Amino acid sequence: MTQRYVIHLPVVAADLPAAQRLARVIGRWMSVLPMTDPGETTVSEEDRQFLRHRVFCDVRLPGGRRCVLRDGHDGQCSRRLRR
Repeated sequence: MTQRYVIHLPVVAADLPAAQRLARVIGRWMSVLPMTDPGETTVSEEDRQFLRHRVFCDVRLPGGRRCVLRDGHDGQCSRRLRR
């Protein structure tokens, strides 16, 4: 198996909802890069990094892509944002 490396890029937000929103924006933007997997994005408190909160839904859709909706969303998974 080929070794993989994960980049941890600290970004600061005022609270958990703000951190999750910012992480979704960054994750969606970075999804244009083929080496990224925004579906695995999590956020944590600076001093409790072992306790992570998932940002995106973890469901893989047909074709291998992930649902782009927030973790715990209502309704069916989607590759497009809902308005």
